Amino acid sequence: MPVRILLATSNPGKLAEYRELAAGTTLGIELLPNFHNLPVFEESAPTFAENSAGKALHYSPFTSEMVLADDSGLVVPALGGAPGVLSARYAGPNATSAERATKLLGEMAGKTGQQRRARFVCVITLAREGRALAVVSDAAEGLIADEPCGIHGFGYDPIFRFPDGRRTYAEATAEEKNLASHRGQAFRRLMALLAPVD
Repeated sequence: MPVRILLATSNPGKLAEYRELAAGTTLGIELLPNFHNLPVFEESAPTFAENSAGKALHYSPFTSEMVLADDSGLVVPALGGAPGVLSARYAGPNATSAERATKLLGEMAGKTGQQRRARFVCVITLAREGRALAVVSDAAEGLIADEPCGIHGFGYDPIFRFPDGRRTYAEATAEEKNLASHRGQAFRRLMALLAPVD
């Protein structure tokens, strides 16, 4: 039987990505109904896990169905872990993805080799009616590019290169990105937990 999971997000790129990840499975990913009119959850915790769990527990009482929330972002060791949990607000609350990427590239000026190492982190929480059912996480290693490249994906994808340095996530196909990405790996962990036991 198909299982519907409601996604708590205002990010259309994230919704599209989860739907791609769920394609061919028994899961159907839909936006939490009336999401834009629900009380907003302030992602003010210092960790991805706390923000993810807090968001899922905040929104899940508004429905009887399962709610999925994630917190994800880019971690650059050479910048002390920034932008980290502030990834979506790195250049200000109303900044575009391009403006966030431009700020990050400016702060990476002069950094070379291993100084450009970075990782994407994703923590997913699945909850129902105010109770957490699962919390999973994963990460994807890579390098910060010297300039934006590619037209696919969203967020920091145009400046995040695969570990071999040859392409950014925005230059890859959706299938290639989802196989390697933090969100793809975390979602597959969640799928393994949801799989029926024989």
